[in-house]
Amino acid sequence: MSADAAIRWNADGLLCAIAQDARTGTVLMQAWVNAESLQLTRDTGKATFWSRSRQSLWTKGESSGNYLHVRELRLDCDGDCLLMLVEPVGPACHTGARDCFISQDQDSDWVAAEPVPSTELARLEATIRSRRGQPAEQSYVASLFARGREKILQKVGEEAVETVLAAAAGDAKRLTSESADLLFHLFVALAEQNVPFEDVLAELARRSGTSGLVEKASRKES
Repeated sequence: MSADAAIRWNADGLLCAIAQDARTGTVLMQAWVNAESLQLTRDTGKATFWSRSRQSLWTKGESSGNYLHVRELRLDCDGDCLLMLVEPVGPACHTGARDCFISQDQDSDWVAAEPVPSTELARLEATIRSRRGQPAEQSYVASLFARGREKILQKVGEEAVETVLAAAAGDAKRLTSESADLLFHLFVALAEQNVPFEDVLAELARRSGTSGLVEKASRKES
């Protein structure tokens, strides 16, 4: 079955489309596509939609430069919703927010909401960054920040050794626990130097499809 034959367009010839950050998993926005905008998305690699209010095609970012570069298209099991896995350039929302879901239901009232962490690692990063500047006696992470970079890096090194020892022993349960400790303290080190985890994901994405041997050799040359 062809891709378009599987689509269940609505009575207006439209399909609901959701844009999701391919790197972080953040749901960025929702809009509508018709057959023409879907084909333009495929042809250009930029998310293109159908505006119901203007009755015209529009490419996200055509005026702001905040394009959504489409890496993959997926159709849901009912064929009536499209998922666009994208790499965003700048904020996805016209308000300047990272995503369009900026209001939260609070006692039946819609209020401004903080950005939703997209993954467990994003939640961990947000929590660790929120501890910076808090009283050291009230938070383990705050105490690490208070003791400075040397102590943080010491903990990363200790946890790395513990992880290696657990792996060498073939102890899966301990390896899981020690790996969690290592990731936790690595996130503290990243936060202490103001390096967003998204930058790490971007670097991994850059290396995707490249031989590890080639990638290592290029680093030696530079």
